[in-house]
Amino acid sequence: MVKKSYKPKKMRKRNFTAPKHKKSKMLSSHLSEKLSTELKCRSLAVRKNDIVKLIRGEFKGKEGKILRVDLEGHKIFVEKVIRKKSNGEEFEVAIDPSKVILVDLDKSDKRRLGKN
Repeated sequence: MVKKSYKPKKMRKRNFTAPKHKKSKMLSSHLSEKLSTELKCRSLAVRKNDIVKLIRGEFKGKEGKILRVDLEGHKIFVEKVIRKKSNGEEFEVAIDPSKVILVDLDKSDKRRLGKN
């Protein structure tokens, strides 16, 4: 039996030093009501080309496709979520996956949909 620690220091270390296959599982978000009844699960790991709706923060209510997923920074980048710098240059805003709801999934991987 493996004992898990409750110490915040050890939990943060476990998250930062986790291997890639476990970090991708940590980057998960809730499914919309329609998808959750269809797939019979509550949440899934986010992937590139999934369509999400933001439910928190400055960009609340916007929908867009995931452009990239940052495993190291534990963030995702959504298509229509951008800010402007003072010099006029635009950049994508990093968003935490817990602040979005998956509205539509990338259906290219059949194993991902068939697991649940």
